[in-house]
Parts: sequence; structure tokens; C-alpha cells
Amino acid sequence: MQPLKALPLTELQKRLSTKWRGFPSDVLPLPVAEMDFEIAEPIRNQLIEMLNRSDTGYLGSIPELGVNLAKFMGDRWNWKVDTDQVFPSTDVGVGMVEMARMVVKPGDHILVDSPVYHNFANWINELKCHIVDAPMKKDGLHYTLNIPLIEAGYKNGVKIHFLCNPQNPTGTVHTKAELAELAELAKKYGVVIFSDEIHAPLTYSENEFVPFLNVSQTAREVGITVTAASKAWNIAGLKCATIITQHEKWAQTAKEMPPAVHWRASLFGAFAAARAYECVDWLDACLVTLDENRNFLKTLLSEQLPNVGYRIPNNSYLAWLDMTALNLGENPAEALLEKGRVAFNAGSSFSSTHSQFIRLNFATSQEILTQAIDRIVKIA
Repeated sequence: MQPLKALPLTELQKRLSTKWRGFPSDVLPLPVAEMDFEIAEPIRNQLIEMLNRSDTGYLGSIPELGVNLAKFMGDRWNWKVDTDQVFPSTDVGVGMVEMARMVVKPGDHILVDSPVYHNFANWINELKCHIVDAPMKKDGLHYTLNIPLIEAGYKNGVKIHFLCNPQNPTGTVHTKAELAELAELAKKYGVVIFSDEIHAPLTYSENEFVPFLNVSQTAREVGITVTAASKAWNIAGLKCATIITQHEKWAQTAKEMPPAVHWRASLFGAFAAARAYECVDWLDACLVTLDENRNFLKTLLSEQLPNVGYRIPNNSYLAWLDMTALNLGENPAEALLEKGRVAFNAGSSFSSTHSQFIRLNFATSQEILTQAIDRIVKIA
């Protein structure tokens, strides 16, 4: 399998996305979860064909999305998805929030496992709910779910658990045993688990990703999955995600959501996503490149910044780096941006107790990764 090749910096700087327009041109941007690769040719061709026809209207029926998604997930994870229980939404955030509105009311409690994707907090605030945190267990830089803390939260009246599966930013892939235990606890305490599985296709070969709804009948009773092709095939800006249910109760709930949840999804996004689930060869080539990069980053850090903590992630293209030893102040990401002209996500946005961490996006060229580490070395 030939790896994908990242575009050169001069080409990337012509992009119009927030990753490339959000910083001055002298800054290397490595925070936003976008990849610096060309998209799969079948996706590109799909979009070009639609534009050539001036096919730029609203999204209506799209059975192709459910059919192609179900085939991909069946082939990849032996997960049998009912195409009648696949519901489009604008993006994962909209899917999580709009389905959650059907379960909680303002003032209710929603549990998260920090450090976790920073927008979980934004979504909970949008719902006018309260955050309950069950911080993950930490063994060195390996994070796992803290089941006793989660159960304590469930006991105290949590209505929903926003689960990041696999975990962003730590790169942890939750095990089937952990997920099965969560499902039983959720049933016992009347909690609904919303599993955000957007990074799932980017799981490396040493781990097996387990879809939450494929864990057990109990999981199907208490769970709702929200996912998208956007991270794995680099099409986030096209705007389409999917809500997946496997229980009639939650399918009916999805059908009762406001019609706008469907209509606000993008025509381009939905058909690009449907095409993406057929682009398995591109995904596998992408994983070859990302695998090389996660290990290349380990070599770079070992040689040049051996005091920076880094555990090679088991999923996706996000490195969770402990910068404590570099003494860069209260906000290392801010110092690196101001003095080094290289941008990362601040660890504090994922957890208040991880202010000395940064999140680095390594879905780029090894040349850009080398430049980024060189810029850190100069101010360390």
C-alpha cells in the first residue's frame, strides 16, 4: 500500500480553511483537526460532477449514505447497521446536541471523561446543562476510562454520558469489556450514552475499534452513535454527519427531531460522505502515512526534546504532548505561538488539569513536522 503524500507548504498556504487562514503566514498551524493531504479522487469527482451540473440545491432523500455507511461498517467492524436507522445531520456537534435535546432539559447533568474534545463542553453549555467530569485514569501517558468515577456520576443523576470513542486527544481506543460495562451501568442508572465515533476509521492495526452499539443488546438499548466521514476522509467543511440508532425507541426519537436537523446538512457533504465510505483504499493509504508520522514524531522528540512526554496514539493523527519539563509558563501553546511561531491546541481546553499539555496534528508532511519541532527547540 503506497502512503499518501502531504501537499507542500506553499500549496497548503493557499487553502481557505480556518487551519490556514486563522494564523499569520509565518505561523506553522498544527492545531485544527484537518489533514494536509489531497482528498480521495472519487470524492473530488463527485463534487466536480455536481458543480458542473449546477447541482447546488437542498439535501433531500439520500439512501446512498445509509447503504454505503452500513457496508463500510459491516466490512470494517462486523457491525450490522440498519439503514432505516441512519439519520443525516449537519455535523457531529449538531447531531449530538439535537438528539440530546430530546433526552435532557436545561439544568440536567451530562458526564464527560477528561481530557476530552473541547467542544463537548460547548455542546453541554448550548443545552444549558451541567458538566459532570469523570477524569480518565492515567498510567504514565496512557489514559483509560475510570469506571468507578463514571458510576459515581451515574448514581448522582447524570442523564447523558458524552463518550468520545475513540478518545480525543489521548488516542485511547476503548476496549469491548469497558464499553460493555458502561452499557450495563447506563441501563442500571437510566443513563443514555452518546458515542461520538468520528475518529473510529483512523484506528491503527494494533488495536481493534469497537462500535458502542455493536457491544451488546444492552448497549443498543442505552446508546446512540453520532459519527461522520469528515475526519477520516478530510471533508469536514462539506458538512454532513450521521446519527445511528439500533433500538426502536431511539429511532423514533430521531424521527421526532426538528426537520431542520436533516435539511441543514449539506447536499455536497452528504453525497461526498456516501462516496467516502467506498474509498477504502484511500483510507488505508492514509493510515500508512499517519502510522509513519506518529512514529517519526516519536523519533524527532526522542532526539531533540527527550523531556517532552509523548505516548504514540492508537488512533487518529493527534499527539498529546506533555510540555511540563520545558518550563514554558502557564500556557505552553501560547508561548510557542508567540515565540516559536508554531500553533497547537492548548491542553487546558481539554482539561483544566492539563494546562502543560498541547495537542499536535501530525497529519502533514514530515518536513513540516521537522520544522515544528525545530521551532520548539529554539525556544525550549
